[in-house]
Amino acid sequence: MPAPDTDPRLLRAFLAVAEELHFTRAAARLFVAQQALSRDIRRLERELGAELFVRTTRQVALTPDGERLLPYARRVLDAHAELAGAFGGGSARPLLVDLNTDGMTAARVLARAREIAPECELMARFESGLTWAASEILAGRLDVSFGRAAGLAPGVRAGLSVQPVRYEPMALMLPAAHPLAGRAAIPLSELSGTTVYAGAGNERTREWTELAALLFAAWGIEMAPPVPLAVGVAEFQRVMAKGGHPVLAVTEFPPLPGTVLRPLVDPVPLSPLTMVWRKGLRHPGLDALRTAADRLGQGEGWLERPPASWLPEGDLSLMCGLSP
Repeated sequence: MPAPDTDPRLLRAFLAVAEELHFTRAAARLFVAQQALSRDIRRLERELGAELFVRTTRQVALTPDGERLLPYARRVLDAHAELAGAFGGGSARPLLVDLNTDGMTAARVLARAREIAPECELMARFESGLTWAASEILAGRLDVSFGRAAGLAPGVRAGLSVQPVRYEPMALMLPAAHPLAGRAAIPLSELSGTTVYAGAGNERTREWTELAALLFAAWGIEMAPPVPLAVGVAEFQRVMAKGGHPVLAVTEFPPLPGTVLRPLVDPVPLSPLTMVWRKGLRHPGLDALRTAADRLGQGEGWLERPPASWLPEGDLSLMCGLSP
């Protein structure tokens, strides 16, 4: 007997668990309670008349029926996103654009897009991390965000369109009294054994912490332990001051009182910035953002890598594969 019409929400729940193979992480990705996620999975299993996951105290695995459903679920959700984009992207609707932090590359792209398309309402949001923003985009609560797309789960990235924006040189934010604060630039080799904060423990910025972990492993840098999630500049300053660790950033990170920002060199580590949006989204504001990124990038060489630079192979492949 054919399955009844299936609520796309149930398929999103299935896809999140299938990709994470962990109910707690999947619930966090969808921003729902774990009990609600489990309830949706049980409902989907009842509707389909099939067990989709094998659950033990140690692991979650797809059953053969779960494996069989996976490609269908992805195709249905992709089509659903295209439908939403085709009929929900008129110019009358504001476009919600997550900048992560104000005063950086993404903010410059937004400012130029507003000049290109002044008739469009481009609404800025200031959330934290592409890992979180990507889930919001797929859920239809956000339209565009910026960050390291290579750090997203393959299934998440499959639902997004991606445009390379910039190779951002990394830097270190230091307390003004730090011994390295007087240097014009800091060679990576001099950080061996140093403890540096890079967002460990913040699930919203997982893609950034994973990039930092690759960099730190290559140069013997220690990852600072998690700290309480700080919202706002004042809270971030207070928490960082208590830890006393340097903070990994990019060279355009807004300056904070009592700190200095020093570029990292020999080689220059790069953070690959991309712009992402839901597949199928159509909106004149999105067109303006893409044009703005292209014009700024061409004018300032944003996609030109320094001769001596560092970037993981997976990130480089994605950036080069998507660049025109």
